[in-house]
Amino acid sequence: MGRVDKGLQPFRGSTLVEHVMRRLAPQAAGIVINANRNLPQYQAVAGEAPVLPDYLDGFEGPLAGLQIGLQYCPTELLLTAPCDSPFLPADLAERLHAAMQAQDADVALAVTMESEDGGEPQRQLHPVFALLKASLLPQLDAYLATGARRMESWYKSLRVAEVMFDDADAFRNINTLAELQQHERLQAPTPPVAASAAAAPATAGATDPARAAPAAEGEATAAATATADAMPVAEAQRIICERMTPIAATETLPLRAALDRVLAEDIVSPINVPAYDNSAMDGYALRGADLPAAGAPDATFKVIGIAYAGRPCTQAPQAGECIRIMTGAAIPPGCDSVLPQELAAHIGADTVTIAHGAIRPGANRRFAGEDLKAGGIALAKGKILRPADLGLVASLGIGEVAVQRKLRVAFFSTGDELRSLGDSLDEGCVYDSNRYTLFGMLTRLGCEIIDMGIVRDDPAALEAALREASAQADAIITSGGVSEGAADYTRDILARIGDVAFWKLAMRPGRPLAFGQIRTEAGSAWLFGLPGNPVAVMVSFYLFARPALLRMMGAQSALPMMQARCTEAIRKRPGRTEYQRGIISAGAGGEPQVRLTGAQGSGILRSMTEANCIVVLREAQASVAAGEMVDVLLFDGLV
Repeated sequence: MGRVDKGLQPFRGSTLVEHVMRRLAPQAAGIVINANRNLPQYQAVAGEAPVLPDYLDGFEGPLAGLQIGLQYCPTELLLTAPCDSPFLPADLAERLHAAMQAQDADVALAVTMESEDGGEPQRQLHPVFALLKASLLPQLDAYLATGARRMESWYKSLRVAEVMFDDADAFRNINTLAELQQHERLQAPTPPVAASAAAAPATAGATDPARAAPAAEGEATAAATATADAMPVAEAQRIICERMTPIAATETLPLRAALDRVLAEDIVSPINVPAYDNSAMDGYALRGADLPAAGAPDATFKVIGIAYAGRPCTQAPQAGECIRIMTGAAIPPGCDSVLPQELAAHIGADTVTIAHGAIRPGANRRFAGEDLKAGGIALAKGKILRPADLGLVASLGIGEVAVQRKLRVAFFSTGDELRSLGDSLDEGCVYDSNRYTLFGMLTRLGCEIIDMGIVRDDPAALEAALREASAQADAIITSGGVSEGAADYTRDILARIGDVAFWKLAMRPGRPLAFGQIRTEAGSAWLFGLPGNPVAVMVSFYLFARPALLRMMGAQSALPMMQARCTEAIRKRPGRTEYQRGIISAGAGGEPQVRLTGAQGSGILRSMTEANCIVVLREAQASVAAGEMVDVLLFDGLV
């Protein structure tokens, strides 16, 4: 999923693989996870359940995982399900088993009726949702030994029972981070559970069923107790996402003034792009039927005209004739193929010779509407307009666009020890750096910013600042004043003139973080009370404030995540999510690798200036050994 491991992605307070495990646990005697990378992370999630890599080398597909499942399976039947389908039916095993018995089958597969683009419903087979006899292992071994890897081809050699399920959404897999976020918003939340009993790609038949369900219940209770003290990161992100809605106000701007603004309406193409069939190359336009056949001698064509971009040729070539054509020129009447000039066997004064196989019929022809069709959506609502987008809109002849109005964000720092630039630095005081960091991050987001300076540690002054900010802004961001110190008043004031959704998170850095809404007679605004330490401010902003602000702007907020191989060991205890500053580079073979910047204290702002990424260590994850893969959040475009 965008180079991150699907099963370990956060989803409603746990991970995708835990949701699948929860669905499978009541249906099977036990659970085993098959995974080819991030094995320690999966083991942390699985608890006592085994985590097994494929027997075959490399990433050989679902049948390789099925092979290891059949090798391990101590029961007569094996149930399989993928890690990216958290809504699988609760009666999957029961219905597959009934069909297998009734039809004396070797394997039972789930089937649904699905349609594409409003067409007629078609039968859709789901071969990874299957119940198989464990005795099939020798047949599978023999099939894989031939080098074949297709599940459908192997199933054709077996007696298969197909079981129709009415709910196609239950088998829907989540393939992108955007889909994951959409399901977070649309589906009803489920209670978070700690790592224990689930599988995906899952194979049933491993652990003691008498222990599986009670363990899950006990861990859910433990997780609920931990949540009351410090909320998991994924749960906090879900709460923020649910409460945020885009602002309603829009404005229409000239195209050149719309850079980095958020589209308020779809851009619908009024024309076909390209407007006509045209050549993708400089060369010769001809009829594909006239190309020399296999075994035939080279064919020589007479050049009867020339077509330029903007100056089409209206002549229609006959057999043995062609038109000299330039890139972008309209395809002449009767022609359907273009021979690039460099592929010609010989070029004469007014002839060109072509050998068999130089091109195929229809080659190098760009069709009208191939890029955009008239009436189609060129750019979708919510898109942040980048330079290429401006060019695309201009190519449609559109000179003005409707955009969301700029989001107004007020921000200030709190603390008697803070001094502004230009002030003398008294003993025990520090210069305020957080406001400048926030200024940069908010400016990059395209917000209209209101810098309210430094607010001293005084309840009356802080409340006055929050009231003033709520009258002017859509959102307020503060730094400092949200921990459990005696002078930290933000939470108490927020509870009095608004509401507090949470204020303590299971993460490092950035444990103290307040989120809620200020509501006064003069207006209302969402509040993000960030920690005071400089690194914690940046990490908290990117993980919580940034996606919320983008959502208010009507834009997408996915962060650029990938995986890289860690060049050194990283110490970590399970129970909280950690974000460590790293430097990502290319390894000897070109693969991405990452190392930490050094000391990771939340007050060491230099660690952020040296870093080009953040290493994300998930809540259930333990220490990482050198050489293991880790999730990495890229800074490109952020800092």
